[in-house]
Amino acid sequence: MKDNSTIKEKSLQGVEIGGRAVAKARATESTAESKGGIDERIKLALRAASEKKALDLVLLDLRDVATFTDYFVIASGSNQRQVQAIADAVIELLKKSGSPAARTEGYRSAEWILVDYGDFIVHVFEDKARKFYDLERLWREGKRLELPAEVVNEAAGSLRTES
Repeated sequence: MKDNSTIKEKSLQGVEIGGRAVAKARATESTAESKGGIDERIKLALRAASEKKALDLVLLDLRDVATFTDYFVIASGSNQRQVQAIADAVIELLKKSGSPAARTEGYRSAEWILVDYGDFIVHVFEDKARKFYDLERLWREGKRLELPAEVVNEAAGSLRTES
């Protein structure tokens, strides 16, 4: 049984491509997300990355500037093994929750792993690649969102236990 708070309504908006008007389906949120909350799947992705000690977690809201996705989750790992471990944790946790990834790119080289969930994309970078591609600068028109308290608290707790 699906929770009614996560149902998305589809609306058609006109888009002009190559001089022709084309109808484009765009999801309009009727979820808690539209009231300021973050989709539970995004929270799960952030939590999974945080549990694998991802560095510099960022959540970008791209709804006003992109048509291919609504959010970017951006994280870094200090080496290729950690990058893969972060991506594995995100993929596994979301799959267990009933949201398998639509596709994954870059896993083998582990320099930049992209995990596509349609309305959000998880980017896991090796530190040098993140600085080189600089998605935060490239998508600076997007809104950087505050991370959910449970993710921030969890990351802070793991730092305290290591000290």
